[in-house]
Amino acid sequence: MRLLVVEDEVRLATALRRGLTAEGFVVHVEHDGLLGLEAARHGDYDAVLLDIMLPGMSGYTVVKTLRAEGNWVPVLMLTAKDGEYDEADALDYGADDYLTKPFSYVVLLARLRALLRRDVRARPSVLSVGALRLDPATRDVSVAEEPVQLTPREFALLEYLMRNADRVVSKTELLDHVWDTGDLTDPNVVEVYIGYLRRKIGREHLTTVRGAGYRLAS
Repeated sequence: MRLLVVEDEVRLATALRRGLTAEGFVVHVEHDGLLGLEAARHGDYDAVLLDIMLPGMSGYTVVKTLRAEGNWVPVLMLTAKDGEYDEADALDYGADDYLTKPFSYVVLLARLRALLRRDVRARPSVLSVGALRLDPATRDVSVAEEPVQLTPREFALLEYLMRNADRVVSKTELLDHVWDTGDLTDPNVVEVYIGYLRRKIGREHLTTVRGAGYRLAS
């Protein structure tokens, strides 16, 4: 498998190349964000190990640009930035995983293997279904470019439905993914929030499939 390492610390990049090559990977290294972006665009890699603080272009911008261009190569962020908001920003911009420096090489390999086992699916940083647009990072929602104000629960419900557009989603599935697992929630609460959502985004976007659940149509 082919890996791209974008890391400006030369000693660390060299150690990663040596170790990953010994594990059977084909490794290409770049030390600059702009060069890393170009390599990721054209190199047909199975995964990218990406630092955040890079010369030329930050890792945040690299991954955000790739996702905006429809490139869904798995990205594992390797960074000295260990704040919770740093990690949240990286994941919201489209990274698949996040590991802070200094890190265990054993853990890095395990995270990388887990990343490569997953299906590569389109996970755009901004969701768009028909006239609906939702940005998980900024929490902005619009319908036909008109802003819509949603409560946190309504936002979570719409985000899940948009990530599963054109598929029938049952009440049970919505309860499992949108409501806290510890909540003793009446399934009928889903109907209530579906009603709230319909009034805000338009009834034509969200249909009820009798006896099965709900479908957000593109």
